[in-house]
Amino acid sequence: MTSYTLRNASPAKTRADAVVVGVLQSDKGPELAAGGDDVAKAYGRKLRPLLSTLGVTGKPGEVVKVPTAGTLSSPLLVLVGLGKEATPAAVRRAAGAASRAATNAASVALALPADSPELVRAATEGHELGGYTFTAYKLDKADPTHVGEVVVLSPLARKKQATTAFEEARIVSRAVAATRDWVNTPPGDLTPPAFADAVVAAGKELGKGRGAPKVSIRVLDEKELADLGCGGILGVGAGSAAPPRLVELSYSPRGAKQHLALVGKGITFDSGGLTIKPAQSMGEMKSDMAGAAAVVQATFAIAELGLPLKVSTFAPMAENMLSGAALRPGDVLTIYGGTTVEVLNTDAEGRLVLADALVRATEVKPDLVVDVATLTGHMVVALGDKVAGVMGSDEVVQQVLAASRVAGEEHWPMPIPEHMRERITGSKIADLAQHDWIRWGGGLFAAAFLREFTAGLPWAHLDIAGPGFNSGGPSGHVTSGGTGFAVATLVDFARGLVD
Repeated sequence: MTSYTLRNASPAKTRADAVVVGVLQSDKGPELAAGGDDVAKAYGRKLRPLLSTLGVTGKPGEVVKVPTAGTLSSPLLVLVGLGKEATPAAVRRAAGAASRAATNAASVALALPADSPELVRAATEGHELGGYTFTAYKLDKADPTHVGEVVVLSPLARKKQATTAFEEARIVSRAVAATRDWVNTPPGDLTPPAFADAVVAAGKELGKGRGAPKVSIRVLDEKELADLGCGGILGVGAGSAAPPRLVELSYSPRGAKQHLALVGKGITFDSGGLTIKPAQSMGEMKSDMAGAAAVVQATFAIAELGLPLKVSTFAPMAENMLSGAALRPGDVLTIYGGTTVEVLNTDAEGRLVLADALVRATEVKPDLVVDVATLTGHMVVALGDKVAGVMGSDEVVQQVLAASRVAGEEHWPMPIPEHMRERITGSKIADLAQHDWIRWGGGLFAAAFLREFTAGLPWAHLDIAGPGFNSGGPSGHVTSGGTGFAVATLVDFARGLVD
């Protein structure tokens, strides 16, 4: 395990194997950012020619390693680009890039801009998440990029606001990393029952020790789901040998000011069912449970932070597979609460399991509801693979967008046009149509469908189909594979409700 400490010290005199300094772009050429002042003084007039010779520009994502030859106490200087401004988002990305640069260092000092609690948080989260690796299935489980000690340098190191930001950043980072672990786990090893067991185990670990937060967890198996009439979860899971589950969590601290319900899609593998996906589209479908992983870990983080907020979380889990018992196009399911749905595309299964869970969520009478799901390819077409779509009640959508800006996760508001109701009520034999095969606006159709199960409560839907899984190489603090997207946004959303 890497140890992290917050300290006020000179980066030029700090005895670490590597010291990381940010570089800003400017009209006069690259300049060392705040935090690197002592490094600039140590190099003096030699600095600008050195940067020029090395081709340093300060552009985002740039990483240049420089042997210091005794100019600094550290033998290695790592220069990371921040772009034109040292915003928390820029610092978070730069810290992430730096975490993969000094791979042979036993100790690293981060001298990035950290003269505010927000920047302390960004540097800490960025470095910890950028250095994430998943080695559980490798013969050699040792992390080749492991750093034993990371020191975050900040002039505010002795200020309570900074130490709080540092400690809270570590809690959020652990929650994001745990989400990534679940998303990266092969689907054969994270079936719905196994996923539910993993949530229970994580909850027990969280609650160990005197004064530890308590999150109650209830797991509903296939028999209990049948008794309740959760037709969406049961219908989607009918084709799998691994039965579905519904995991319900509750965090109820004393003095809670508001009640938030979280719902997350937990399809542990999505073959598309009888509306089968093309073979090349199945390789990443273990990530179709990223929404459930995010809401569960966000709940744990909210509890660990001790936020005075009641949280009720619902994670429907199913595996969408093919068999003689699989859901058929044309079948009609009865959702929990009695609404009937005609299924016309078994590869649009996420909205079916969410429907049951949303109705369950409304029954606990929360003040507002937020659901998170890798729901539609349409949203990826609209916004790309790094931006989530947000739809729902205007006020809640704006709160989500504000939280996402603080968290450093990109979201964009999308509409639910009224004419979508005509499409979702287009079934001739059931209350609602689950899908209609019209190519246009499929992500908006899905959101309109989900809205039918929110009982008119303030609600937001986060479609994270793009940013929930990174099929490319690492970039900034986002590594390959599961990203843990939405955890940080949900935590900051919860903070906003109680501030």
